[in-house]
Amino acid sequence: MKRNFLDYLWLFFKGMAMGAADIVPGVSGGTIAFISGIYEELISTLSQFKISLISEFKNKGIKAVWNTVNGNFLLAIFLGIASSILLLSELVTWLLDEEPILIWAFFFGLVLASILYVFKKIERLNAVALIVLLLGVFIAYQITKLEILNSSESYPYLFLSGAIAICAMILPGISGAFILVIMGVYSTVLQAINDKDFLKIATFGFGALVGILYFSKILKWLFAKYKDLTLALLTGFMAGAMVKIWPWKKVLTEHINSKGIPVPLREECVLPYEYEGDPQLFAALTLMLIGFLLIFIFDFISVKTKSLESS
Repeated sequence: MKRNFLDYLWLFFKGMAMGAADIVPGVSGGTIAFISGIYEELISTLSQFKISLISEFKNKGIKAVWNTVNGNFLLAIFLGIASSILLLSELVTWLLDEEPILIWAFFFGLVLASILYVFKKIERLNAVALIVLLLGVFIAYQITKLEILNSSESYPYLFLSGAIAICAMILPGISGAFILVIMGVYSTVLQAINDKDFLKIATFGFGALVGILYFSKILKWLFAKYKDLTLALLTGFMAGAMVKIWPWKKVLTEHINSKGIPVPLREECVLPYEYEGDPQLFAALTLMLIGFLLIFIFDFISVKTKSLESS
């Protein structure tokens, strides 16, 4: 696909949106990629990384390899993701600590609209698709109930965490950040980014690279062979994960992290009037509505951008 500078700039901003979503436990950058219309191209592009690229490099040079792997597209997306993570990680951490109800309300609206958006993309909603959708709900819900493991900062564990979390990050509905929380390395990774600990970042990043290159091939095959069932499963994933991002929760048990700060271990969702403290209901509902509408605004802009690209 031939693109101009503005196209790549728009891809960069889509990458930034993906990065912002991936920082938050409970929200998936894959959801943003899907809504923005780049999901299948992203998966297809990542699946192009094969051993045969070595011989192509020897025979045809770096330019041929760059074109094969859709290098300009990947560069724009990943620069956006990296920029977002570097710029927003501290802000998101602060918001999660200081204004949890408001940020969760915003993302709740965002994901709720995403569920409707992906669900509408299923062309044939038959009994099998419904069963797969319910299976996705069950799997995602069970993941949200997993207990947090003890934190580990060892490099092999960081590598493994990166490989596992990236698979979740490119799946709409499954939050890679939440997987990191469960594995006990979310704060470790964020702290490494904030502290510019490049060795830890590189270890985690290399694990993510290995994970995404293998997993993208599976996703490409699923979309090619069973697109409707895959969409049904992804819709279920998002629906099942909604419990994780419900704004009003009651802490049942806590654990103390490496910095001596209590972190919720088990929580249960409660209604706003049952919340212990100020439920910030009006502000939360307003942000929930903004998040909900933002998805359809984002979709509208993406459709307009696509029509301009094709004209």
